[in-house]
Amino acid sequence: MTSTAAATTAPLADARALGLAHYAARGVLELVLGRHGLTFQQQVALRAAITADAPQTADTLVAQIRGTLKADPADIRTTLDELLAKQLLVADGTHLHPTDSGRELLAAVGADTAPVTARVWGGIPAEDLAAAGRVLALVTERANAEFAALTA
Repeated sequence: MTSTAAATTAPLADARALGLAHYAARGVLELVLGRHGLTFQQQVALRAAITADAPQTADTLVAQIRGTLKADPADIRTTLDELLAKQLLVADGTHLHPTDSGRELLAAVGADTAPVTARVWGGIPAEDLAAAGRVLALVTERANAEFAALTA
């Protein structure tokens, strides 16, 4: 098959294809997270706290996670409370810090997902990944603008 024939028979990217890819990958991640006693939203919140350049307040984390997940702020606060109860985050005044247990847990999740990620993404040509990356960045930007307009 020539590259022209492959290009004309390949499915076009659209919202459905994006959604199917997202939920397929998220399904795998949620299986791994479940083995570690974490939910998807807890993992996102814990990662946000761990990767922050400086200690974050609960309000800052809520805003950041809402920007990522478009989740209800009250649900995000519940998630932060769950992470505090599990001692994966700890409060220090107004700031929340990841604990060593939180860092270790996120590292374990990463170690468990790494081989799956390698199998899913492996072998995809770099130029295809670059093109997909550009399209996904544009879709994300546009969808975030629409979300902001609808929630203003």
